[in-house]
Amino acid sequence: MEIEHLPAHHRFVVRLPGGDAVLAYRDTAAGPMDIRKVYVPESARGQGVGGALVEAALVHARAAGRRVIPTCWYVGTWVDQHPEFREILVAGWSRASGEPG
Repeated sequence: MEIEHLPAHHRFVVRLPGGDAVLAYRDTAAGPMDIRKVYVPESARGQGVGGALVEAALVHARAAGRRVIPTCWYVGTWVDQHPEFREILVAGWSRASGEPG
């Protein structure tokens, strides 16, 4: 699976036959990457595409020394299953409420 980072558009994209899978983020003034949305076309769901997008974004953020705000519920759920990425989440962020705790 090829994941393309489009920094000018604040997206990570996987081109699929059923349409693009997209992770959209926003850069914040304070520096964290705010991951707002992960979308995978219905025909590709359950195949690890969303997880691959999240992992690519988190690896990118870690390499850049940035923290991540997991606004999208899927990101928080994915990190719960991959605790090796917890340290890059913004401290105090509550996955359950989608807001800082």
